Amino acid sequence: MKLREFKSLLEANSDKQFQIVLPNHDQIPMSFHITEVGQVNKVFIDCGGKIHSVQTCQLQVWVGEDEDHRLNSGKIASILKLAQSIVPHDDIDIEIEYEDNLISQYPIEDYTVTNEAVTLYLTHKHTDCLAKELCVVPSGCGTKGCC
Repeated sequence: MKLREFKSLLEANSDKQFQIVLPNHDQIPMSFHITEVGQVNKVFIDCGGKIHSVQTCQLQVWVGEDEDHRLNSGKIASILKLAQSIVPHDDIDIEIEYEDNLISQYPIEDYTVTNEAVTLYLTHKHTDCLAKELCVVPSGCGTKGCC
């Protein structure tokens, strides 16, 4: 999901509660806080020698001891407005960073809107070979391939 779409979703549903569901279908407790909004820039070279660049907007979600804490969609939209100076454009993907045994970054796979809440459904990130055209092994990189 692009940041632009996420902001529109929040603003159109500003009075609704906000929920996040992990890929294993567990829900992040409703008492979560957004402790960081950041622009993450990753520049890397793949195993075929090509340079890539990826930008994401990352929201760090943290669950503290305050179990009565609740963020609605409008509050999250106002948090994103505070971050406009460090996230200069809305045409980047958004990810949720959350610690559940390990710190992980999750892309948003889908969302639903009901009368009560906006719910985000997160998915896993996956690794991949970005230079498959250079691989000798048809199924992907192998010991004789590009890697």
